[in-house]
Amino acid sequence: MEPMAMLKAAASRVRDPVTGRSIQLAGMVQDVKLRPSGDLQCALVFDGGHAPHDRKGIAAALEANLKGMGFEGKLHTVHAGSVPERPAPQSPQAPPGRKADPVPGMTGPGMAPHGGPIQKKKIPGVTHIVAVASGKGGVGKSTVATNLAVALQRSGWSVGILDADIYGPSVPMMMNVQSRPMLDREQKKILPVMSYGVRCLSMGMLVDAEEAMIWRGPMVMGAVRQFLQDARWDGLDVLLIDLPPGTGDAQLTLIQAVDLSGAVIVTTPQEVALGDAVRGITMFRKLEVPLLGLVENMAYYELPDGTRDHVFGEGGGARTAARFETELLGQIPLQTTIRKGGDSGLPIALGDDATADAFRDVAARVRASLEARAGAEVQPS
Repeated sequence: MEPMAMLKAAASRVRDPVTGRSIQLAGMVQDVKLRPSGDLQCALVFDGGHAPHDRKGIAAALEANLKGMGFEGKLHTVHAGSVPERPAPQSPQAPPGRKADPVPGMTGPGMAPHGGPIQKKKIPGVTHIVAVASGKGGVGKSTVATNLAVALQRSGWSVGILDADIYGPSVPMMMNVQSRPMLDREQKKILPVMSYGVRCLSMGMLVDAEEAMIWRGPMVMGAVRQFLQDARWDGLDVLLIDLPPGTGDAQLTLIQAVDLSGAVIVTTPQEVALGDAVRGITMFRKLEVPLLGLVENMAYYELPDGTRDHVFGEGGGARTAARFETELLGQIPLQTTIRKGGDSGLPIALGDDATADAFRDVAARVRASLEARAGAEVQPS
């Protein structure tokens, strides 16, 4: 491979923490030249949101990826664009030594869940943690989450899925989980139930199917925290968290409790759904969670003659992804087989048809984005 092409490929594997895209797609690599000596030089164009450690990490990751592809020369980079912005001043209402909450209500009196305050902890042995979210219900978020889990597992990754929708858990039905999770009494850990090679955990596995969870917010927060930190998730390449719709207690608890590798937003092309999806995007952006991309579910219905009926509108997901400079991970059709798969506990991603391929394509893009993010965190040796 030519050095110029190698640099482009290497840049495609380095994630920009500000936009969530690769630095190649974000247009940050400019003025690329091949020196007579065989060395490469380029300008890395940053904006004010790139902190000094971001700039250093991106340059180091780009050089590391080039070397990993067999490039034997040196990479000379020049940092261009805006200087880093100064940190925002602390709110005068925040206690001394602590910044104000990025969104109201994350801390303060009455905000602790049952069991005490939330403490951010790593989940031992889990490489990536990804939230699957939507701004509103009814867009097929759990359908996407379960099929994404199966598709990632079939790609060779070790996968877990945590159903954080305490009020309306769907994972047990969609993943055909009939048994209840066990408890490792020695380690005091909940053991998720295995289904289709995916480790699953949901409140729906602990209560009767028709039992209503009439819980206040602090109880929901406590349950989410326990599922995250008191279950055995070790050995996973990725843990998917199927969040409830909206921007409430469960979402804030999750973000306070663990470091998320990224979020996937599920929407339909319909304008009313897109408006709520945008609220989900802005929530994750405010809380500094990387946006991996959007999945447009129920994008179209394919008629017998091969034409497509865009039942809920056309192109909304693509427009929203472009507006927020993120990736449109895939467009999933409106199909009876997908609905039947969810109702019967046989995710469509288990198959080998075109619809299963659509979910596998989404999984491949999510995996590539996570691997690029990990590459961006490579530090110079």
